[in-house]
Amino acid sequence: MKKISILSLHLNYGGIEKCVASLSNILADRYEVEIVCTYKLSDKPAFYIDPRVNIKYLLTEKPNREEFNSALRHHKYITAFKEGVRGAKILGKRKASMINYITNSDSDVIISTRDLFDDLLGTYGRKGCLKIGWEHNHYHDNMRYAENVVRSCSKLDYLVLVSNSLNAFYNGMLRNTNCKTVFIPNIIEYIPSKEDISDLKSHKMISVGRLSHEKGYLDLIKIFNIIHHDYPDWTLDIIGDGDEREKIEKLIKKDKLEDFVTLHGFQDKDYIYEHLKDSSIYLMTSYTESFGIVLLEAMSEGLPCIAFSSAEGANEIITSGRNGYLIKNRNFGAYIKKVEDLIESYDTRKNIGIEGRKTVFKYSSENISKKWFKLIEKK
Repeated sequence: MKKISILSLHLNYGGIEKCVASLSNILADRYEVEIVCTYKLSDKPAFYIDPRVNIKYLLTEKPNREEFNSALRHHKYITAFKEGVRGAKILGKRKASMINYITNSDSDVIISTRDLFDDLLGTYGRKGCLKIGWEHNHYHDNMRYAENVVRSCSKLDYLVLVSNSLNAFYNGMLRNTNCKTVFIPNIIEYIPSKEDISDLKSHKMISVGRLSHEKGYLDLIKIFNIIHHDYPDWTLDIIGDGDEREKIEKLIKKDKLEDFVTLHGFQDKDYIYEHLKDSSIYLMTSYTESFGIVLLEAMSEGLPCIAFSSAEGANEIITSGRNGYLIKNRNFGAYIKKVEDLIESYDTRKNIGIEGRKTVFKYSSENISKKWFKLIEKK
């Protein structure tokens, strides 16, 4: 039985971490799987991981960026200096511990999930080990970022991209290296039965994601506030947490939406699916989105989805007007119009939801696992 190692920064909440959990679960059916984490940020992983998967943590220390930034904000410069020195030591240990693991690993396949590990894997991975990079982020026209990915992955055997457009882009960038690109989309592990999806009759909208700038939740509150004036009986649930929560809460209070917008914080899969099932429209306002697994989760429950086309990953999932709506140029007016069309028409919600359900099955564990198995068995 082949041994597969997946290199991860941590297993707390995050899109990459969710993908790591999903991949390890499907690989565990066929291989010996180990997740190697730099940091242990919580007592247990944020997402379900099959008990057959071994989890190894390399460091006992945790990142201290928050402590460093807090000291700066409060003008405690001596403390900030000390935290800076401590942070530098932690980063040094992070690199050294991962080099040590890679150098001494007996794994047949090692999958790196971040560019900071890609370079180490390419440099220190033993001969005969299949070395795979797994890029989750979109470069968003930032060529410096893209060039760093190319540099980091140039010594790997393969780079897995989660979208067709990224695969085409990096295939060209890596043409003169030994690293080949492969398109493998992310996995939706759970697809509810047709009998267990939303009836689309509640007056609830929902959004799920990290409360950070790139997810555009401040824009979502502004959009909902306008919709609320015409449809005061509709509410909005937001599931997730992040560094913009305080700003979002202030905007909710400013617009007097406390009784109509609920921030649920981080929640587990069962909680998310329960609330998706109890909703009728899914709203995404991300500025950027490499893939958008949450769109598939919403579609699996039969929800019609609306997103801005700036969320690149949404463009590969949504065919506008068929299985959802894509709004160009972050046009708030056009976005609001589509939401109100869905509010007004149950039949439109249902028809869009049916098409969305059809889309989801292309990304099932059964279909995506075959692509990973094919790649892993190349050597």
